[in-house]
Amino acid sequence: MKGRCYKWVVLALLSCAYFFHQADRAIFGVLTPEIQSELGLDDIHLGWINLALSWTIAVVTPLAGLLAARVSRKWLITGSLIFWSVATCLIGVVGDVWQICGVAVPAFVSLLALRALAVGGGESFYGPAAMALLAAHHRETRSLAFSVHQASLYLGLMASGWIVAVLLGVLSTWRNVFIAFGATGFFLGLVFVFALKEKVGGAAGSSSATEGPSVSFREALKAFFGNPSALFATAGFVAIVCANNAYLFWGVKFAVLKFTDAGITLASAKTETMLWHHVFAFAAILVGGVITDRFVKGRPRFRLGFQIVSLLCGAPVLVWLGFTPNWASFLVAGSAYGVFRGFFEVNTHASLFDVIPPAYRSTGVGIFTLVAFLFGGLSGVLMGALSQKYGVHGFEIGFGIMGGAYVVGALIMMISVFFTFK
Repeated sequence: MKGRCYKWVVLALLSCAYFFHQADRAIFGVLTPEIQSELGLDDIHLGWINLALSWTIAVVTPLAGLLAARVSRKWLITGSLIFWSVATCLIGVVGDVWQICGVAVPAFVSLLALRALAVGGGESFYGPAAMALLAAHHRETRSLAFSVHQASLYLGLMASGWIVAVLLGVLSTWRNVFIAFGATGFFLGLVFVFALKEKVGGAAGSSSATEGPSVSFREALKAFFGNPSALFATAGFVAIVCANNAYLFWGVKFAVLKFTDAGITLASAKTETMLWHHVFAFAAILVGGVITDRFVKGRPRFRLGFQIVSLLCGAPVLVWLGFTPNWASFLVAGSAYGVFRGFFEVNTHASLFDVIPPAYRSTGVGIFTLVAFLFGGLSGVLMGALSQKYGVHGFEIGFGIMGGAYVVGALIMMISVFFTFK
């Protein structure tokens, strides 16, 4: 197939993989009530599993970025897809106690290893290699390709609740849902073996013809942590990751516990909690990109200001989400939270690139992700501990704390606007 056509095949393949990448990550939170009920896990157990997932992503992603510059991106992407899909299948057969080589392994340990280490580690290797391969195949159409690829992320998150509800109706158990998801991803990986190709004529890890010479990880660390503006931008990203993890991991369970008396079923909570939030976040990303591009050229600090306003507006919305009195209000709050999340996230990496020299950007994204998920992942444990102690009120307090994290992130980013931004 000629290069001009094949680059769209690459985009379609990677978009399908990214759809499963995000939907696969989301279904665990959607199925949390069923998993806890059958395996006897409390909220603290789930909190630790979610924290381990975030920390695995934090640690592995920078390593994946370095590896993507040195080995075949095709096989790194394909291998990660098959690996996390097999791990997802295995989650579906976890028992109260697994006998592995004569050793009794409790369900908590099995899920921690499969969900956090295997699925999280496998998924971490996808992003850096996929973005580099996509950039290599798309030159003049790179922005369009990145936008379509990013859209598949939101489609995966939006559809996760609906897909789970449908699959539960057909397959009956949460175990079969994981097996079906994993099997589909595995067969997609087999398609990648034959259909996905490296960009001929470029280095394995070259993502752009205009990138400068490679730099050492030590140099990148120095460039990142010695740059106050990069650190202040990271603070805002930490706040976003905190709230996103809290909502993704616990939103469905919170909705079920809080609104059961109002007649809200588990199926409704699964579908609507994920759908409307991500629909509005997706729309906000599209609108926010247009707004930012319109004003940032003549006002370099506009991007930071836009993100700060998004955090400050999103803070009371998160508090409202936690203490909202009825289901309709909850959905409106979740949608509004999605809007301000989208306005921030459309500029997440661009705000870092504004203050980091081009030679350090690729490695800088890995460090950026490491710090954000290392600290942002703590929200999963916090919400689990609060809900375990206070029940529904613990979730309410937790989302209130997430609103406070937004305010702190905005205040720290303000320091860059007024004092350190270059």
